[in-house]
Amino acid sequence: MTLLENRELTVLDPRTDEVVARVPIASEERCEAAVRSARAAASTWARTPAAERGAALHAAAAAVRAAANELAELNTRETGKPLDDARGGVEAGIGTLVQYAELGPVHRGRSLHGGWDATDLMVPGPRGVVAVLTPWNDPVAVAAGLIGAALATGNTVVHKPSERCPQTGRRFAEIVAEHLPAGVLEILDGDGAVGAFLAAAPVDVVAHVGSTATGRSIGEACVRTGAKPLLENGGNDPLIVDGGVDPAWAAAQAALGSYANAGQICVAVERIYVHAAVADPFLAALTQEAREWADRIGPLVDREHRVHVHGHVAGALSGGAHALAGGEIPDGPGAFYPPTVLIGVEPDMAVLRDETFGPVAPVRVVTDFDTALAEACDDGYGLAATVLTSDMGNAQTAWRELPVGTVKINNVFGGAPGGAAQPRGASGTGYGYGPELLDEMTTTKAVHLSPAPRG
Repeated sequence: MTLLENRELTVLDPRTDEVVARVPIASEERCEAAVRSARAAASTWARTPAAERGAALHAAAAAVRAAANELAELNTRETGKPLDDARGGVEAGIGTLVQYAELGPVHRGRSLHGGWDATDLMVPGPRGVVAVLTPWNDPVAVAAGLIGAALATGNTVVHKPSERCPQTGRRFAEIVAEHLPAGVLEILDGDGAVGAFLAAAPVDVVAHVGSTATGRSIGEACVRTGAKPLLENGGNDPLIVDGGVDPAWAAAQAALGSYANAGQICVAVERIYVHAAVADPFLAALTQEAREWADRIGPLVDREHRVHVHGHVAGALSGGAHALAGGEIPDGPGAFYPPTVLIGVEPDMAVLRDETFGPVAPVRVVTDFDTALAEACDDGYGLAATVLTSDMGNAQTAWRELPVGTVKINNVFGGAPGGAAQPRGASGTGYGYGPELLDEMTTTKAVHLSPAPRG
């Protein structure tokens, strides 16, 4: 693929529309050089003792901690993420680097029970060069996971941060790279064309967190090159509100899942199914929650994304849905969009069928739990789902039957540290976090050692 020369990324502050960055897009030659450099460093880094690789990641984590305020402020300027939330993302990234610094040296293979006079082993080793393509909605935390796991297991990395937050992504990677040998972590600035170049480049893994359309393109490229795709794509996560729960509590959970970070979270609530027995008080409480959230959420990442979000809302309204809150583009600068509650939505509407990724809560009122579960399951994505219920039988049925990687019962953002899930369907493939990510970044070799006959 030929990349256009002398292009640049222009990033606007989504709160004010002011230019905050102009970043040159990497040329084809620079992309090729980055891959070559990572390939040249791969053998030496793979041979570096795991404890030394872990120590380098510990040092990188400490340096990121020292620069936490700088990274958070960059993130806020580029994406509009509230500063406290941005700091939380940096802290999560630091914790992830430390986690992989500790887990890398103890990642192990297996011994097998063969003949008494032989030794049989299954030994993990690095795959080689990992292309890491990261998103804008949590740029430090996501990059820390994929880069940290790749480096801890002896791979080298070529990292392309999102074009919507190039300064944040580059600065984080630069801080990590300062504690590594040359070529072990290469950084490329660019847009989708640079990402497509990397997906088709001679690398061994392409790890991507982002849209389903991009993930599918990466998967197709990996089929041609033989690289391993590791994909967390989009989601269309349902929330089921069962009869018998406290409607005010359920509305607070729904609002948190729909409106946190302006709905720009991979596992945000995208569609809601509420039992008719609690629908009226739930909707009243959710509408009030939307009004209260309006004073504290930040903007969407940019105006282009706002067009997408509002397109889903406008399509639903034109098809007969009604807005109990929000639903209109506000006047003024930036890419703000109000917390929105929609009722009267139908299953074939885009706001229910596709990922909106904004502060929109479309609500379907259903007659019983089984109907809610059936509609929640009728989806091509498979990232996560939440169920609010006081009926343990319904909870058991739901987590068994929902075709998603993560199911949360009675807590929209709950989960223990270290958990790992595999997305399904259009939401991707492979473990993207937790100790299991180390398995994704390695390949296993079976070794049989048998003595030669004596002469």
